[in-house]
Amino acid sequence: MKIGDKLSGKVSGIQPYGVFVSLDNGIQGLVHISELKNGFVTGIADEYKIGDKVKVVVMDIDEYNGKVSLSLRALQNRKLGRPILHKHFWTNYKNEIGYSSIAKVKQSWVDDAMDRIGSGK
Repeated sequence: MKIGDKLSGKVSGIQPYGVFVSLDNGIQGLVHISELKNGFVTGIADEYKIGDKVKVVVMDIDEYNGKVSLSLRALQNRKLGRPILHKHFWTNYKNEIGYSSIAKVKQSWVDDAMDRIGSGK
């Protein structure tokens, strides 16, 4: 077994911090709550039961104590975040107004700011 291997196993324990998986090669590993799925995990015991068959990826093997870190999330092919439904523009590009509406009032904004700076307000 090495990091990156995709293995099969069965859920052998459920804790608030993750799920223990007994792998087919006889080794037990932990899928930390952060590696269960993309997004927020509400209730581990609601989603996983002891004896469930799962496919996991080996994320890390601690060479000193032999603990194996596993991931279910690494096998999920989901995009994070909300899809972009409509692209927003700061100008009305359909009317081709662009910078011209700002250019008309820019000098008055600059003059007003300079007056405030000069008067110390």
